[in-house]
Amino acid sequence: MDKPLSIVMLGTGDFALPTFIALLDAGFRMPALVTQPDRPQGRKQELIPSLIKQEALARGVAVFQPERVNAPEAVEHVRSLAPDFLITAAYGQILSAELLGVPRVGALNLHGSILPAYRGAAPVARAIQNGEVESGVTVIHMTPRVDAGGMIAFARTPIGPDETAGALEDRLAALGAPLILDAIRQVAEGRAEILPQDPALVTKAPKLRKDDGVIDWSLPAGRIHDLVRAMQPWPIASTIWTALPWTPKGSVRLIVHATTVMDGSGEPGTVLAATSEGIDVAAGRGAVRLLKVQTPGKKPMPAADFVRGNHVQAGDRMGG
Repeated sequence: MDKPLSIVMLGTGDFALPTFIALLDAGFRMPALVTQPDRPQGRKQELIPSLIKQEALARGVAVFQPERVNAPEAVEHVRSLAPDFLITAAYGQILSAELLGVPRVGALNLHGSILPAYRGAAPVARAIQNGEVESGVTVIHMTPRVDAGGMIAFARTPIGPDETAGALEDRLAALGAPLILDAIRQVAEGRAEILPQDPALVTKAPKLRKDDGVIDWSLPAGRIHDLVRAMQPWPIASTIWTALPWTPKGSVRLIVHATTVMDGSGEPGTVLAATSEGIDVAAGRGAVRLLKVQTPGKKPMPAADFVRGNHVQAGDRMGG
């Protein structure tokens, strides 16, 4: 009986977890999971292990957490594991040519878009932010250039009109796990068709920054709705609510979790109505109804509850 293929998985984000589980369940040998060092999280800045690290420890897989995976000692450690494949998904570091040359057969990556569209760190969020109605995953043969390798397999899926980046990423992760299993077998058996990416069709998906979530009310309502969906689970969209000058509330940062597009017109950022249905705000074209909001340090709540507790009214302002 042939010896099972040996695979070293490199992954950190939750997007990588279904692939990691699928590889183990399929019977591949997994000498180690390579994942980013634990980082401080939350108000208490506790070192909380990622879900994929927790899964690895629970299933008896060794965990390797180098600060720099391309450092000579890290590369040598991976080499000592003698993998047939390196498999990456949401790892968080670019792999050097030296590291990519370590596996006997090759290195494959699961990416959260239909390449060559949305190369980069935030393909799911950027696709939703740009109003795309379809997404998917691509398995590529890795090269030192980010997300530029030859394409081995694809799977497509529609994006729901109210779907958030977090929800879509979960679906894409599940969609990609069986795809990468099949790609491994095709490559190992020498029957994979590897297609080059068309450079003319490349688009970028840069890493999210905290200020990417600030709402620009001059945008059309649909674009604002897409931004709110795209910024979840991080950094989450936000705006500044300024009450009418003769009210005592002043200005408050308002975190926006859910919206819908409405008819309406007015100066962008002006509250048109504040009712039991939510808070309607004029956009550059149309209006946006805030459905779920949050103030710093508080729990998310229906916008209608925020209206009742804070006396939001027509004429208030949203934005800088």
